[in-house]
Amino acid sequence: MQKISVLGTGMVGKAIASKLIQLGYQVMMGSRTNNNEKALAWVAENGNLASTGTFADAAAFGELVFNCTKGEITLEVFKQAGTENFKGKTILDISNALDFSKGMPPTLNPEYCNTNSLGEAIQQLLPEAHVVKSLNIVTADVMVNANKSGGDVTMFVSGNNAEAKTQAVTILNQFGWTDIIDLGDISSARGTEMMLPVWLRVYGAFKSPYFGFKIVRPS
Repeated sequence: MQKISVLGTGMVGKAIASKLIQLGYQVMMGSRTNNNEKALAWVAENGNLASTGTFADAAAFGELVFNCTKGEITLEVFKQAGTENFKGKTILDISNALDFSKGMPPTLNPEYCNTNSLGEAIQQLLPEAHVVKSLNIVTADVMVNANKSGGDVTMFVSGNNAEAKTQAVTILNQFGWTDIIDLGDISSARGTEMMLPVWLRVYGAFKSPYFGFKIVRPS
């Protein structure tokens, strides 16, 4: 049985971790401390397959790691977790480098925009890991259940390692994603991360996060 780590205890981390438990994976939720109240409550709700620990505990535990942390602290989290704990592992990065300093809607952090991305920054920090960017263009409930978007929507993957992307696609399929496009190496994460301003404006127009993007092409 595959062991998966989820870094982050927020709405996204909880949605991902709970879905993975439903799929039969052993899951450890990582946070700054091993007695995080949100993480302990999640364990209590999810039974024997669920556990919690520090970021370092979780990084060492998982064969595959989900990054569900806020973009502004992501690199700090990976450093706190111990970069050596990610060697050879697939990291499914679903975070976005959003800047809330000027209120809503947030903007993209210019450090990770246009000529760079958060996905690339993680890969640079962890050269012996295999970072795959995906799922960052939809809300948490849609991430783990593509049908909640209301249709057959498209998901993207970006990453340097083909085997890691295959691992990611396997999970995406289990989350209900069937139309998956491989955009290429991790630099292509720039494109999907820059979709967030569009997503935020559509969210504002719909007053609902339950939608996705669809790439239409000749059959």
